[in-house]
Amino acid sequence: MLILASASPRRKELLKKLWPDFKIVVPNVDEKALRLPSEDLAKEESRLKAYAVAASYPDDEILSCDTIVVLDGKILEKPIDEEDAFRMLRLESGKRQVVLSGWTYLGKGKEITRTVATEVFFNELSDEQIRDYIQTKKPLDKAGAYGIQDECGLVKEIVGSYDNVMGLPTEDIAKHVKR
Repeated sequence: MLILASASPRRKELLKKLWPDFKIVVPNVDEKALRLPSEDLAKEESRLKAYAVAASYPDDEILSCDTIVVLDGKILEKPIDEEDAFRMLRLESGKRQVVLSGWTYLGKGKEITRTVATEVFFNELSDEQIRDYIQTKKPLDKAGAYGIQDECGLVKEIVGSYDNVMGLPTEDIAKHVKR
């Protein structure tokens, strides 16, 4: 049985495109424990999650993922509150950022760990537009304080995988994990 090691409802929906039958086990890990450069952080957090679940389910296949947003060399995590979300969205306005998803697959005697990058270009945002979006509460549980799937005019263009920006690089997983 494939186990998705994630609490993310977006990852659950995306994984259904690849595997209709899987179960979810939320890993019990301290994601703040790792202090690594942005290019390594998402990948290592995905490994941490995968091995935490594999310890209790050694005979199952495990898939985990972690997504971060990097703007001007700094990681934008999930906002702590509405004020923090406003600050992040103001920083992202009119700029290019990179969304990095690290994913790990454990199963059939092997480990696959990869990182996928997607460039995201934001529109110029007014304070009113940012406040209206924050009122929806949608940005409060997402890295970088936004969801690419939210219809609110934040994003001008992406270069790379849309699914990666949502939180699970399905194309890359399908290419490297043969079922």
